[in-house]
Amino acid sequence: MKQFKLSTSLFLLGILLLFPTISAVAQGIIPKPHTVVYRDGQFKIDNETRLYSNLSRKNLKTIRYWLGEVTSAPLKKTRTRNGNQIIRLIQTGKPNEMNTVPFNRYLQGYTLDVSERGIEILSPSKAGLQYGLQTLRNLTAADGTVRYVHIEDTPRFAYRGMMLDCSRHIWTTDFIKKQIDMLVRLKMNRLHLHLTDEAGWRIETKHYPELTEKAAYRTTSNWEQWRATGMNYCTKDTPGAYGGYYTKQELRDIVRYAAERGVTVIPELEIPGHNNEVTSTYPQLSCTGERASDLCIGNEKSFEFIEGVLKEIMDIFPSEYIHLGGDEASGKNWLTCERCQKRMNDEHLQSKEQLQAYMMKRVNAFLNRHGRKMIGWDEITTGGTPDGAAVMAWRGADMGFKAAKDSKVIMSPTECYYLDYFQCNPATDERGQLGYTPLKSAYKFDPIPIDYQNKPEAKNIWGVQGNLWTERVDTEERAEYMIYPRLFAVAEAGWSSPAQDYNDFKTRALGLIARMKRDGYAPYDLQNELGDRNESTSAVVHDAIGKPVTYLSPCSPRYAGTGNGTLVDGKMGDWSFKDNGWQGFIQAGRLSIVIDLQKEMDINNVSADFLQFRGPEIFFPAEVTVAVSTDGQNFEEIDKQTFKDDSTRYFVRPYTWQGKAKGRYVKVTTRAPKQGGFIFCDEVMVNRRG
Repeated sequence: MKQFKLSTSLFLLGILLLFPTISAVAQGIIPKPHTVVYRDGQFKIDNETRLYSNLSRKNLKTIRYWLGEVTSAPLKKTRTRNGNQIIRLIQTGKPNEMNTVPFNRYLQGYTLDVSERGIEILSPSKAGLQYGLQTLRNLTAADGTVRYVHIEDTPRFAYRGMMLDCSRHIWTTDFIKKQIDMLVRLKMNRLHLHLTDEAGWRIETKHYPELTEKAAYRTTSNWEQWRATGMNYCTKDTPGAYGGYYTKQELRDIVRYAAERGVTVIPELEIPGHNNEVTSTYPQLSCTGERASDLCIGNEKSFEFIEGVLKEIMDIFPSEYIHLGGDEASGKNWLTCERCQKRMNDEHLQSKEQLQAYMMKRVNAFLNRHGRKMIGWDEITTGGTPDGAAVMAWRGADMGFKAAKDSKVIMSPTECYYLDYFQCNPATDERGQLGYTPLKSAYKFDPIPIDYQNKPEAKNIWGVQGNLWTERVDTEERAEYMIYPRLFAVAEAGWSSPAQDYNDFKTRALGLIARMKRDGYAPYDLQNELGDRNESTSAVVHDAIGKPVTYLSPCSPRYAGTGNGTLVDGKMGDWSFKDNGWQGFIQAGRLSIVIDLQKEMDINNVSADFLQFRGPEIFFPAEVTVAVSTDGQNFEEIDKQTFKDDSTRYFVRPYTWQGKAKGRYVKVTTRAPKQGGFIFCDEVMVNRRG
């Protein structure tokens, strides 16, 4: 047996020595192909290599662009498929199938074969041929050699996308095209452009020109400063003005560039909320006649506006689906608006959610009459999902599975696929936002986990999407830093089998990052990743572990951790307050608990870690009080500490008491600072050791 192992090891070593550069290049294949069978031997692309393809001259133009990244020089075309020094790119699909390619994952698949006969890529579609070329690019060494291999590859989902927020910060058309190129390399096929929001209107419109004159520019590029100083808009000639918009021709150029590469551009017109820029320009479209976030649903002029803008959008964007937003509308003004109340009465609507659903259904019907369909954020399910609408699930996978009972769903949960979240220790990076999503967390998300794979809902999971919101992303370098490599994980989830081996994925990601840098991209430095919070990687030992906890003030249902045992489970939280290791408290009294140690004992220390993250209004306590009791009724205070408000944006700090006390019950209470907000704690420790 030892002799067999030695022989096998020597054989494998020989293979690696024979193909050292090829093995290194193959490390960067993302997404991972489904079936890969290597064979002995290698093919070399050289000056004698010819190209055979049955594609039209127009379609072959873009294919040659990608082929040029594989070959050192343009290949001459041959009319014969026969021969040994030929790269064959053959489209096998029928012409009447091509319009359905974006919606049919099987038409996006390909077969790649490298042998002594040359290289052959077969696919029903041009898009599939492009994807096959991306795999070939990853397999080809610098000297043009490719190991003999047979690959059969089909995406897991038909929809694999990225959203770019162009409202908070506007991006050049060249930058957008650069990201489209990377989408193709990652075998992704949708680019969702968030073009309208309170931070700036970004679409040229002939019917409503004042939007680009008065609401496309703002008084400062810093989004937070702009919000803090009144959210004022200005004209482009105002000193210090920041912003702009895309002309119709620029948008058509982006659409054309993307379409040539098999990428569908989906525009978003945000309704009925997030419309400060609209009502600032046309205040008659709000309920109050003044600037407000929500459009007035009782006002027919609101529908005239929406339909007028959509006609212009549909003239630019040929995508079957148009994104209509639908998220985070407060609806507060609708409840006191006479026109909205009349609308509710006339349409027999019982709530503001149903009123919003009325608008979404009506606009969806308008799109349908023009041969289009709508996508909306998952709030569109609350009052009744419009017929045929696709749902983009951002408030968690559970929202997606709930919607998938009746609708197509694109999984885009905040905790995994929001690319504006921190990807390293938030204390070291002031520009991240809200949550902590390292590459590992994005990779481990499965859009259809095992529990759902055999349920009817599974067939309605249309795909996945990563979203880059740009409140704190104001440069192209910063945008790419936030997008990559986490978009790799989205691409892998959209194409490959469910996540299995993070170490293998990370190795491939490092290889792709190296090539991206050579190509002029600025991805996050994964090689020097700081990783998880050290305290969260190992258990703590103390006398309260597993003991009963009574909550005198309940934690928020949104931030309940793993339940009532979260604060005494011996596990510390990670950097993210959304991590199940933390509990959040917002009700009066904030954190206020009693731990039953189940027997009287000497107590020499009590400690707890608290998190501060000023963005989502999580603050370190202003006061922490500890008391002990022998009977659970009469408590003796043993410590009270007060803390001054600290303006630091993010930190995790401990509260600690040391001394001598005796008791069975330990009460820990906190007081919020004057600004209120949440208090977050991950563990309350009694007699911590080590």
